[in-house]
Amino acid sequence: MKLAFSTLGCPNWPWREIYAAAKDLQVDGIEIRGIENEMYAPRVRIFDDTNRGVTLAQLSSAGIALTQLTSGATLGMPDSPSAGRQEVLDYIEMARKTGVPYIRVMISNQPGPEPVDLDQAKALYLELCGAAKEKGVCLLIETNGVLADSKVMAEFMEGTDPAAAGVLWDIHHPYRFFGESPAQTFGNIGKYVKNTHVKDSVLQDGKLTYRMMGYGDVPIYDALRILDGAGYQGFVTLEWTKRWNKELQEPGIVFYHYVSYMKYLLDELEKERK
Repeated sequence: MKLAFSTLGCPNWPWREIYAAAKDLQVDGIEIRGIENEMYAPRVRIFDDTNRGVTLAQLSSAGIALTQLTSGATLGMPDSPSAGRQEVLDYIEMARKTGVPYIRVMISNQPGPEPVDLDQAKALYLELCGAAKEKGVCLLIETNGVLADSKVMAEFMEGTDPAAAGVLWDIHHPYRFFGESPAQTFGNIGKYVKNTHVKDSVLQDGKLTYRMMGYGDVPIYDALRILDGAGYQGFVTLEWTKRWNKELQEPGIVFYHYVSYMKYLLDELEKERK
């Protein structure tokens, strides 16, 4: 398994600082979810036609991959299907130009469940997966909202094309919002999982509070063991929601801790194999 962090966790860092941190921490990848004040990745200047070649060469020389373009597109909200469609199409074109394999989409805006139109979402997802396939890109739908219920997600994914569709397993959400163990979640949707997000949290007086890795109660190690047993060789990406939660610890502290903690867990997995 390979380690990465999402730029959602460092909203005030310019690209040079993001790149320097990734290089210093020796992570394998960076997930793009906004850079400084620009959340819409196709408008980020370092990826425009003038600067893209230099940016990609810089990353390649350091052995750092762009793991995923994480859009904000929601497919199941009844009032905005056209906005979600155009955003995904823009991201597909950017992914084609940058060689990024995955684009994230969501069923709704909230990590926990809220009312959605699943029929609309499925039709739109299938349509957009067709567009993605033409460009050699895979559209991953996240385990958030009602799709954090892995039984619902499994039903949603029936009939999709594995060449262009897949699941982004946010390990946190099925556990936190539906009480699923990683074994239950992976048992239902494991064959669709192509990328993962990790974060930790606790519930205090019924309120969700995010914590640095290992300081909450999300069963991260159990999930890693299951992924390892399934032969997963992809990325495990820290999604630190600093952009949305300003009170969270600073990325310089959190990213370093994440890498140290995850390397410890991966070492423990290796010992188990022996």
